[in-house]
Amino acid sequence: MSRDDSDVNRRTYLKYVGGTAATVGLAGCSDDGGDGSDGSDGTDGSDGSDGTDGSDGSDGEDGEELPEPETREEHLQRANLRLNERAPWVYLNRQYSVYGIANRLDWTARRDELIEAQAISVTEGEPSVTITQSSMDSGLDPHDHRETPTDNIVVQAHDGVLGRDADGDIIDSLATDYERLEEGRVRFEIRDGVTFHNGDELQPSDIAYSVNRVVDEEVGIASPQNDQLAGVTGAEVVDGGVEVTSDGINPIVFSLFASYCKVVQQDWIESRESSEINSDMNGTGPFQVVEYEQDVEIVYEPHEDYWGDAPEIEELTIRAASEASTRVSELLAGETDLVVNVPPQEVSRVRDEDTTEVTAVPSTRVIFNAMRYDVEPFSSVEFRRAMNYAIDLDSIIENVLQGFADPTGQPTLEGFVGYNEEVGPYPQDVEQAEQLVEESGHAGAEITLETPVGRYLRDVEIAQAVASQIDELSNVSCDVEQRDFASLAGEVTSGDIENTPHFYLLGWGNTTFDASQTIIPLLTSDGALSSYREDEEVDELMADSQNLPGEN
Repeated sequence: MSRDDSDVNRRTYLKYVGGTAATVGLAGCSDDGGDGSDGSDGTDGSDGSDGTDGSDGSDGEDGEELPEPETREEHLQRANLRLNERAPWVYLNRQYSVYGIANRLDWTARRDELIEAQAISVTEGEPSVTITQSSMDSGLDPHDHRETPTDNIVVQAHDGVLGRDADGDIIDSLATDYERLEEGRVRFEIRDGVTFHNGDELQPSDIAYSVNRVVDEEVGIASPQNDQLAGVTGAEVVDGGVEVTSDGINPIVFSLFASYCKVVQQDWIESRESSEINSDMNGTGPFQVVEYEQDVEIVYEPHEDYWGDAPEIEELTIRAASEASTRVSELLAGETDLVVNVPPQEVSRVRDEDTTEVTAVPSTRVIFNAMRYDVEPFSSVEFRRAMNYAIDLDSIIENVLQGFADPTGQPTLEGFVGYNEEVGPYPQDVEQAEQLVEESGHAGAEITLETPVGRYLRDVEIAQAVASQIDELSNVSCDVEQRDFASLAGEVTSGDIENTPHFYLLGWGNTTFDASQTIIPLLTSDGALSSYREDEEVDELMADSQNLPGEN
């Protein structure tokens, strides 16, 4: 499977980030899928249309039927076309990850937004590092969360079966070799000499248990990460290795394990209550927990018997500040060493200081406004499309994000397997939006967009711009409700759509670089986090795609 990312706007990068950071951010990010040699985004279609008509399955030109998809990628591309037409989201943008970092550190930002402290070098001063995120964890159980801030806390202490390097390529981790034995069965050879933080040796049964704990709720919990191992049905120890079974071919199974499923010790987990599991960690990773204060900070020290290269940091602290301005002020004051989501308007302030710099990279995250299909007015496809036509996406990217984003009109980002280059963003068309609202029967609707505060780059400002543009329609009014991220995410990940807000801003990072790992969990009828459960065509396309061979 292709793991190349898309080209970024190089002029914007050089202007706002500076040459050195731009070189880092652009390294390895060219797209071999082809978006045209003229540097355009390749998303407006050859006829200049927006690619959103033809909701009957035609291609939008003269009403002719599209050929049936044959390959896996064609199925994914068709699903993206369908999802553009039916508009279950207001499509917004690909997020850039923009970090502020103390000059005394040497670190390269990753596209998957993970901050692995083991990869940080301290070039001067004390060998201690403080990282400040937008929020703390939602609990330390590595299998009972779905958000990046918790990932960044868990990854310091837990290894996966496989891993990824900074460029997104699959690398060995607790497995030293892997192979596909037959359709629906793969095998991992497990590394010898690995110890957990409590001193016990890693067993192949711990690997199998970790897989089963994610995919089978009877093993212990109903893991919200179940769909991250989409298609996987179980694991068992066979002749000293671990064999994993899937329902069907599961073409991206190794890619899934490179991104997801941290390994836990079975005995340690099974001998503890949930509250204990969520307040301590016993992994095989490079750092172990020495202090944890919920919602405040977590402190680590190196795991002396770590199987890999020893980290340079002697003490690691992760804490949180929801306000971006607070994080930047702490960085400039020397109170922290690495901060996330530096606002575009603060970039020059951080870069111009002698002790700090900015590093940025286009991420694997799409930002969107989800609309629940089962409640009015969002149950109407006409109304949902109207919300897309109401938005001036280019204005938001230019004026709110100062170019630190790429527009999208589908859930799959450019450069991912399944990206449909014929599907472009909706253009702003107020007249069309108002007409579709009338056709929907929901003229006069009053809606509220719920947004987290400080979780994503300028999330509140994006939501306010979206709501303002919708509010400018003559027949819809829209306002914004600011929410604590943990509370909002808890509702979306509860597994019960009745708990989910009707209209909300969220971001979704997909580190497999494959369309399925956004569409399946968020936009299919059985998706664990889906707000869109009515489209049989999308369901069928995705089910078929998972049973067709890929490169993985």
